Amino acid sequence: MSLESVRTHFTQWNRENDVTEFETSSATVRIAKSLSFRGGDQVILIVAAGDAKIDNKKSRQTFGFKARMLSPNEVLEQTGHEIGGVCPFGLAHDPEVYLDVSLKRFQTVFPACGSRNSAIELTPKELSEFSFSKAWIDVCKD
Repeated sequence: MSLESVRTHFTQWNRENDVTEFETSSATVRIAKSLSFRGGDQVILIVAAGDAKIDNKKSRQTFGFKARMLSPNEVLEQTGHEIGGVCPFGLAHDPEVYLDVSLKRFQTVFPACGSRNSAIELTPKELSEFSFSKAWIDVCKD
């Protein structure tokens, strides 16, 4: 279901056929990861470079609250995607999506598409557009 919701999401731009499925996990080739957090009643999704780590101090300064990562069950409930396939597309609910500046060093990025063995190649600009992101932020360690 999750992969299908992502493909449906991309029909808006006629890009549904650009979602690629692999025989095995695509986790090692991805350079864009989606992390789910909660601060009070607010759920946020941060997409960052695969090698980037969240800086708690920067995150707290940016959002004004201490965010905690969602549990695997909460991730599935809030996004509609299981861990390993979480992405900012075809979401079950509407968490606020933010993109970390760590992604800007790449010409293209490869976010998951709702499953552990799927991905799509996008420019950072396309990622921003297709994810309906609220803003580019700087919340990862240097």
